[in-house]
Amino acid sequence: MNAMPEGKSSQAEENLWKRERAGLGPMKQRRQGKRISGWLAIDKPPGLTSTAVVNVIKSLTNADRVGHGGTLDPLATGILPIALGQATKVVQHVMNGLKNYQFIVRWGEERDTDDSEGQVIATSDKRPSVETITAALPAFTGNIEQVPPRFSAIKLQGKRAYDIARFDGLEPTLKARQVHVHSFTLISILDVDHALFEVCSGKGAYMRALARDLARALGVTGHIVQLRRTTCGPFHVDMAIPLNKLEEVSRRTSVSQYLLPATTALANIPALVVSQQEASQLDHGQPIPVLRVLTRNAHVPLTAGDTVRAMTDGKVVALARIEGGELRPVRVLNF
Repeated sequence: MNAMPEGKSSQAEENLWKRERAGLGPMKQRRQGKRISGWLAIDKPPGLTSTAVVNVIKSLTNADRVGHGGTLDPLATGILPIALGQATKVVQHVMNGLKNYQFIVRWGEERDTDDSEGQVIATSDKRPSVETITAALPAFTGNIEQVPPRFSAIKLQGKRAYDIARFDGLEPTLKARQVHVHSFTLISILDVDHALFEVCSGKGAYMRALARDLARALGVTGHIVQLRRTTCGPFHVDMAIPLNKLEEVSRRTSVSQYLLPATTALANIPALVVSQQEASQLDHGQPIPVLRVLTRNAHVPLTAGDTVRAMTDGKVVALARIEGGELRPVRVLNF
């Protein structure tokens, strides 16, 4: 058995010795990179996963921390917010925000992936009318139960559902989940086989599943052939740069000209001004009495349970929530 070397040793040496004893081998070094903070609003092209886009941004910027603010299917295009550095602290807030999509459904075929990349598993000669589609949409708005697509990133006993379906050749058992669909609108009938829809939804709603279930409710079959996300929280596709253009720019100059402030993700959260002393308390994870803060910010309409940006000297100190007569820090930021 390996013994701990005699004499004084560093903490790093001791940790390495412990890992070797456990058969874990040397610990991977943390990725080194530049300290860059902010957001890149990317217009994702089809054919790439969100993780693949993150890897491209890592390569272009050499940023030490990079993450994305909401998964898009490989088939999908549109706004994909990429967080760098300090902005990664508020990725979850963006993922929890409302999102807007436009997608085209092709009637007549259901596919195992619920989009055009899969295999046909059912067909139908029926085509729905404008009237029947419009009448069915209210049932798919509000809080609804939705079974995710079998080809999805949801984990089942440590495995992704799409790995179980694609590589194991098994049918993943996915349970229905409650998701919120704010609005579901028929934009136009493009031709007898295709219809264009627009959806505003909350976190976790799958557009592929929405199209699949709508088709089934109409007594037909259908799948998505085009999907584009137009907003993701406070990020809009109009502020996005196509990924290929960003790659082209990076060969000539820095991409920092397209970097948005880390606070961009918080634009839709009400701001409350706090004093330096209150900011210090929040910074240390301590709640503060909310009454005097609200008195100072009487122009901001708020109710119990609301999340706010606590700010001092123009800087965001923390995300905080109003609970039990207190303003309680949820995430200390110091942007």
